[in-house]
Amino acid sequence: MSGKPKLHYFNGRGRMESIRWLLAAAGVEFDECFLETRDDLLKLQESGALLFQQVPMVEIDGMKLVQTRAIGSYIAAKYNLYGKDLKERALIDMYVEALTDLDELLMHYAFQPADKKEQYLANTVDKATNRYFPVFEKVLKDHGQDFLVGNQFSRADVRLLETLLMAEECKPDILAKFPLLQSFKARISNVPTIKKFLQPGSQRKPPLQEKDLPKVMKIFNIGQ
Repeated sequence: MSGKPKLHYFNGRGRMESIRWLLAAAGVEFDECFLETRDDLLKLQESGALLFQQVPMVEIDGMKLVQTRAIGSYIAAKYNLYGKDLKERALIDMYVEALTDLDELLMHYAFQPADKKEQYLANTVDKATNRYFPVFEKVLKDHGQDFLVGNQFSRADVRLLETLLMAEECKPDILAKFPLLQSFKARISNVPTIKKFLQPGSQRKPPLQEKDLPKVMKIFNIGQ
């Protein structure tokens, strides 16, 4: 039996992507079990493996963990990506929570009706560039270190890089006014485990394509 973590989700980003990023950053190999149909999810629910009937679910260390934040916290703590003390952990959590809010906006773009996509994207870009990115630019300036918290690579750095790259997919010049975020992106992209994850052929997922939307919506019974 494999000792690798096993990830249960559909073959796409969604809420599992931040977990894939975190495991990859820690240098941990993982297996994936993809939900291909609505029946796959129903069978998993009926098996009792999903505590709250939802995925993502990660099998790790003899546990079947659900709830994205809980999974991320466990992985970060296990692999020393969670700061050196309680204060650093609080900062990491604060930054990750904010980035999760922005990620949700970016993820939902694909699900917008065609006639609302342009306005939705404009609103998301506005929030990214006026509410979120200025904060992280200031944090990097005030902190004066290579990383967001302490002087150690953490899950906050991983999540910020993931978010920056997602935002650039929506608007390639979105970081134009944020030189420290640009430097951060280049620096963290060169962390060896991250660099490997960014290479073609890794388990990083591409943006959700319009052709894949009906399948995903059917699996999760969205709009039914």
